[in-house]
Amino acid sequence: MYAALVEQAKRGDRDAFDSLARLTGDRCMAIAFRILRDFDLADDAVQSALLTAWRELRVLRDPERFEPWLHRILTHACYAEARRRRRWSEGIRVLTVEPAHGTDEYASVDNRDQLERAFKRLTVQQRAVLVFHHYLGLPLPEVAARIGIPLGTVKSRMHHAKRALRASLDAEARSSAASQERMA
Repeated sequence: MYAALVEQAKRGDRDAFDSLARLTGDRCMAIAFRILRDFDLADDAVQSALLTAWRELRVLRDPERFEPWLHRILTHACYAEARRRRRWSEGIRVLTVEPAHGTDEYASVDNRDQLERAFKRLTVQQRAVLVFHHYLGLPLPEVAARIGIPLGTVKSRMHHAKRALRASLDAEARSSAASQERMA
C-alpha cells in the first residue's frame, strides 16, 4: 500500500515521507497511547519513531513491510519514553482515590477504571504485546515480528500480562468488597 511512497522517500523525497507520516500517524498514536497510557508520552514516542524512521528509511529492504518496520521502531520509542518517565517520576507517590458511594448504575465506568488501573500496573513490554495482539488483532508470530523479539518471549509476556491483570483485578475486587463490608 505504501510501497510507492516509501520508494520516493528512500530517494530523499520529504513530501513522500510526510505523506507516509500522515497516513500512519493516527494509528501510531493510538498504539503508543495504548502502550504508554499517557497522551504526552505517546506523542513524544511517535515523533521520535518518525524521526528515526526518516533517518533509517534507506535500510528498509522491503517497502511493503514499512508499517511493521515502523511499528517496531515505535515500540522501541515507547520503551524509551517509559524509561525516561520512570527516571523522572521515581520520587512521586500516587495516592489512591476512594470510590464514590452510591448506586451501581456506574458499574461499567467503574469496571473500565479498574481495568485502566490494572493495565497501568503492567510493564510497558507486557502492554505492548497486549496492544499489538488485542488492539491490532495480530497473531502472536506477527506480534513477535513487529516488536522484534522471539515468539517465545511474546508468549511469555502475554501469559504474565494476563496473569497480572487478573491478579490486579481480583485484588481490587477484594479490597472494594472489604471496604463495603466496613461501611455496612
